[in-house]
Amino acid sequence: MMKLSGSVTRSVLLLLCGAVLTLAYSPFHWHWLPFIVLPIVVGVIWPLAPKRAFRAGFTFGMGWFSAGLSWIYVSIDQYGGVPAPVTLLLLGLLFAYLSLFPALAFWCWQKLSHRKFAWRFSLPLFWLIAELLRGWLFTGFPWLSLGYSQTDGVFGGLAPVIGETGITVALWFTALSIVMALRFKKPAPLLIPLIFLTCAVVFPKIQPTERKTESMSVLLVQGNIQQSLKWQAEQQWPNILRYLDLTRPKFNHDLVIWPESAITALEPYASDVLNTVEQSASINDSALVTGIIDYDRLNDDFYNSVIVLDNESYSYGNANRYQKHQLLPVGEFVPFENLLRPLAPLFNLPMSSFSRGGYQQPNLEANGSNLAMAICYEIAFAGQVRSNTYDDTDYLVTISNDTWFGDSHGPWQHMQIARMRAMELGKPLLRATNNGVTAAVDEHGNYIALAPQFKATTLSTNVYGVLGSTIFNTIGNWGAIILALLGLLPIIATKRTKKHAQA
Repeated sequence: MMKLSGSVTRSVLLLLCGAVLTLAYSPFHWHWLPFIVLPIVVGVIWPLAPKRAFRAGFTFGMGWFSAGLSWIYVSIDQYGGVPAPVTLLLLGLLFAYLSLFPALAFWCWQKLSHRKFAWRFSLPLFWLIAELLRGWLFTGFPWLSLGYSQTDGVFGGLAPVIGETGITVALWFTALSIVMALRFKKPAPLLIPLIFLTCAVVFPKIQPTERKTESMSVLLVQGNIQQSLKWQAEQQWPNILRYLDLTRPKFNHDLVIWPESAITALEPYASDVLNTVEQSASINDSALVTGIIDYDRLNDDFYNSVIVLDNESYSYGNANRYQKHQLLPVGEFVPFENLLRPLAPLFNLPMSSFSRGGYQQPNLEANGSNLAMAICYEIAFAGQVRSNTYDDTDYLVTISNDTWFGDSHGPWQHMQIARMRAMELGKPLLRATNNGVTAAVDEHGNYIALAPQFKATTLSTNVYGVLGSTIFNTIGNWGAIILALLGLLPIIATKRTKKHAQA
């Protein structure tokens, strides 16, 4: 009975630890929380055998993902067309799948370190491997990674060198250091987080980037169109009129950005509208960037796209466009669609059969500036955004439609992820959405301007472009990998000590 009670207590504690981490992310911003929660998790799992560590890691993951991704329920419940019990079952399966990755990390850690103390600092490496797998397997779902908790936190300054993944590694090294300092009553391990804190102050100051001396005036337009109306055929023209009415009085900006699929008419059939918008932009010496659906009539392919309308005389099929590569499962493509589509409306949402654009594409050119694009979900894929950001990129631009998730914490997590990309790549970021969060941030991830949610409005601001590339943009995840590998140094040191002793 005592063993059962201890096991239950441990499971409840790990569930709570995972769930409370939601408060570390936006919009709550308790960025200090991981420095308490993660050491508790390490301390609880520290004495466990590998199999129990796997179960403990799974339990922690269920708490983490169930609370942190609970906003997904809103979209399935309102637009999925399935009963609430089925929705909960689907979410349970998703959370269980995602929880396998922390479970695997803790199992590997304890498999090697349970009886060999030198392997104790290997946890960050196994966690990194598990997270990279989570961000790649089955097209990947890298949401809610621990490093995002530090967007406004003390480790945020590490981003331009080791990126968000490196910050995650640093958090686990810190957790291990705290546990070891308490467990062995020696303060020496606490030097590790002090080193990270020092680097977080220094790293942003040593980047080979340069802010331009002249700013660009930017107008971000938020239409606030209901999702239930967005794709109705009779709403195409009213939707466009909404954006035109919001934009027309303020067209005297260098750059105007409309959100994802702001124009719901298929591009090949919208030439009259597009030419009209382009003429308005041209008269005002402006460039308008908008989301639109492209339809390749020859191959029957749809692309979630971005085009530029300016004085360069728009024509369908021109090269100055971007096509989304990283598609959202179920929302933009349905795996095993022949099997799943007949089951429920959830698997047959409007515009859920997109084709993929290239992984790496040229920047958009708009009024003399180079824009690195990411559409909605893509902004969570640091590797892809990095691959599309060059030395002469002036701005990161991401357009989205988070209307699916209502008044939940999902859109704020999405905005936080976008801010981390700005911090990693040292470029200001412009984000236009249908109903929020619409914002502009500088190259350090700080808000320049922020529009209110759930309101048809515009956001006007001036933003300075940045030339050059951060160290992270040059080396990618290698910084995080090298940092994680440093956790193996005690193993090397132990082996060398044994060799000298034998000699």
